[in-house]
Amino acid sequence: MFGTYRTEDVTILLKDITGLVKPLDTKERESRIQQGTHYSEMLPLEYEPSPAYLRAYQDALERYAETTALAAASVAGQLLERKGDVVLVSLARAGTSIGVLIKHYLRRLGVDAPHYSISIIRGRGIDRAAMDWILERHPASSIQFVDGWTGKGAIQRELHQAMEDYPSVDPGLAVLSDPARVAAVSGTQEDFLIASSCLNSTVSGLLSRTFYRSDMIRPSEFHGAAFYRELLGQDLTYTFINAVEAHFPDAPPAPIRIFDRNRTGLEEVQEICQEFGMEDINLVKPGIGEATRVLLRRVPWKVLVRSLDDEAHLGHLYQLAREKRVEVVEYPLQNYRACGLIRKLADN
Repeated sequence: MFGTYRTEDVTILLKDITGLVKPLDTKERESRIQQGTHYSEMLPLEYEPSPAYLRAYQDALERYAETTALAAASVAGQLLERKGDVVLVSLARAGTSIGVLIKHYLRRLGVDAPHYSISIIRGRGIDRAAMDWILERHPASSIQFVDGWTGKGAIQRELHQAMEDYPSVDPGLAVLSDPARVAAVSGTQEDFLIASSCLNSTVSGLLSRTFYRSDMIRPSEFHGAAFYRELLGQDLTYTFINAVEAHFPDAPPAPIRIFDRNRTGLEEVQEICQEFGMEDINLVKPGIGEATRVLLRRVPWKVLVRSLDDEAHLGHLYQLAREKRVEVVEYPLQNYRACGLIRKLADN
């Protein structure tokens, strides 16, 4: 174990690569990605949030802690009905704190569910060493993958593909927010702000995003991650978890389903690509959480929002866009409240 998650909350199945990989600044990393280097072969420099942005994060946490708690409780209740003796397998890093929340609510319901956090990487697949480790200890039927939210549904598709090698494992994903409408279990299909998406490692156990490079990770080893020990004084991981748990309901609420949308999340993204002349669908990141990530660790071009007057839901995005001088454009989004567009660097 490394990082700042408590051992009773999660077992981190990642290899510690702290100090072995030099982080790259955002523009250098983006340039390499667009030239063909896989994102998992690099680590980004951590964004240092400004005081104004930290205030926006705190405001977002206060606004959405209850919504997050209700969604986590709803997911926990559904998992208990579906699987009973569930084993939570959260997808590092955004899914880890969500897995902790679900584990804590299950404990309130009288179930002490094992919780592991493993890596899955778009285009590289799931960490097979971690999967094998878990399956040596638990029945395949009990495994439930957990993440925070869905964007285009890329990770759900990656899971379906990866589980072709593990046919006894259910590839369905459990998330709090499922605006793409692709998850097997969700608390809501509304695109709401999960405050942990606003920050990087400081709300994720001080762990980097996961890393995989064949010269550093042997087939028998877990995917890697770095521990930002120097940020211990800024760690907000349990501040986030505790703030959400303070709003846990007595009983799990029913999930919120949306039935009046005439296109899927992927169809909407394809329309955005056409509207803005973007040939690479990977440069379009729909959903509040994904748009936040674009501003935090990619080179943003524009941010699309359903309304320019949605300070209640998007205040942190407006703040980040001001700091980074990124244009915010009103666009008739249906499944999402916001969408980040990444700049194609060859266009600079």
